[in-house]
Amino acid sequence: QVQLVESGGDLVQAGGSLRLSCAASGNIFSSANMGWYRQAPGKQRELVAHISSLGTTSYGDSVKGRFTISRDSAKNTMYLQMNNLKPEDTAVYYCNFFPARAWGQGTQVTVTS
Repeated sequence: QVQLVESGGDLVQAGGSLRLSCAASGNIFSSANMGWYRQAPGKQRELVAHISSLGTTSYGDSVKGRFTISRDSAKNTMYLQMNNLKPEDTAVYYCNFFPARAWGQGTQVTVTS
C-alpha cells in the first residue's frame, strides 16, 4: 500500500509563498491521478488542485493563478507551490489520489493578515 506524507506547511503572512511537498513510498505519480486538498476549520475538505497521470493540471477557482501543482516522478514527490497567500487559504492541506483514498496527517498552513 502506497503511503503519502505531506510536509512544508508553515505560518506565513498574507502575500507570502509556501511550497508543499508530498512524498510517496512508491513510484506512482506518472501513472496516477493525484490531487491536493485542503480543509479549513468548520468547512468541508475541498480539492484545490489536480494533476492527471498525463500531467494535465486543473485548479479550484479560489486558487487559480496563485497555486501550481507539479510532480517529480524521479523523486516520487508531488508539490504545491502557493503564491500570494491569503488568510482564507488557512487550512490543513492533504495530498491524495483522485478520487481520494485514505487520508494522511496533512500539513498545516496558516496565513496571517
